[in-house]
Amino acid sequence: MCSSITPALNYVSRHARALAIQYTAPMTNPTLHTDIAIIGGGVAGLWALNQLRNRGYSALLFEHQALGSDQTIASQGMIHGGIKYALGGNLNAGTEAIAAMPEAWRHCLAGDGTVDLRGCRVLSEEFYLWSTGSLGSRLGSFFASKILRGRVEPLAQPDYPAPLRHADFGGQVYRLVDLVLDVPSLLETLAERHRQSIFNIDWHQASLQQVSGKARLVLPQCTVEPQCLLLTAGAGNATLLQQLGASSPAMQRRPLQQVLVKHQYQEPLFAHCMGNSTSPRLTISSHRTRQGEPVWYLGGDLATAGNGESSQQLIAKARQELAQLLPWIDLGHSEWRTLSLDRAEVKQAGLLRPDTAFVAPAEGIDNALVAWPTKLTLCPQLGDAIEAQLQDRQIYPHYQPQPQLLALQDLGHPPIATPCWDTLFQ
Repeated sequence: MCSSITPALNYVSRHARALAIQYTAPMTNPTLHTDIAIIGGGVAGLWALNQLRNRGYSALLFEHQALGSDQTIASQGMIHGGIKYALGGNLNAGTEAIAAMPEAWRHCLAGDGTVDLRGCRVLSEEFYLWSTGSLGSRLGSFFASKILRGRVEPLAQPDYPAPLRHADFGGQVYRLVDLVLDVPSLLETLAERHRQSIFNIDWHQASLQQVSGKARLVLPQCTVEPQCLLLTAGAGNATLLQQLGASSPAMQRRPLQQVLVKHQYQEPLFAHCMGNSTSPRLTISSHRTRQGEPVWYLGGDLATAGNGESSQQLIAKARQELAQLLPWIDLGHSEWRTLSLDRAEVKQAGLLRPDTAFVAPAEGIDNALVAWPTKLTLCPQLGDAIEAQLQDRQIYPHYQPQPQLLALQDLGHPPIATPCWDTLFQ
């Protein structure tokens, strides 16, 4: 009789132990310590990940969509030195802060900057500004070129970009120090350097928590406790701050609606057209779909003023602008689309554009920073500002650059976002 009971008791004992393990597992969620946990995989977060890991920090990045989704992938890729903010003939904080950025990016592209961008595709080493034949445009371009001393070079007609090298063109063309990057290539380059430290995150299963003034990230697999939580999620920063119970820094959204035209004209153009206002009347950058079809991406005053208009109204205005400014160009068969997006930034009085990159502590959180680059070109400045904040807070590399990542491998790694010219033209 005892021999028949023993196996049953053993079975019950084993079953009870299994139930105990299943029950207690959530209570023993392991803790992963890291120097920096970055939330947001746009260009700001990826740049910070690269720069901080280059400095010896252990850093992890979490993104809930594809890398570069929304604001970054919608960028025209321009790395500019502030000329378009000085078209009224006056230097300001914005032009001064941004003046050194093209050179900083070129150092990175050569592999000797704060971030290694060797391998990133450059669409154009040159950017142009052209004036129409009106007196106001000529004078505005002249004054801008004088004030910016060496950052604007008047060109002779043979040196004009091909689309402006036409007998009917009666304006003036200037070469700027700016360059243009292929944004998908930039994202791929930044991600490739540290891909094993970039993870998907599902906010239905994950959350940010504040415990005794410290922020941490709670995942199903583990709890991430960083020396510093860095929020670089663009428009998503507002929701993340709410999770932490912080009300500042406050965020603003500046909306715009841009126009894309897929066409058959093969010559690229990377240029601002200056009108009579203090900002570019029209900005054109050139891209290619995955099938190699040319696309012009149109911004400037057209995009800013076009916010709130219907897609059909804005496309009609874009057609009219191109017909008036470049009447000799035949685009051939063309397709037109619009793209609406918000530029997420730190809040300014009157919704003005911030002059510089921004990083500051989250209110009431001892170990959280919130950052916006304001624009693509200011990423090197943002990286340096983040480093300075960490040093001010005496946060230095402490944990191993390769922490125990096995607990995170099940999260998977996010892909690169698809360019808008491929999603809009299908």
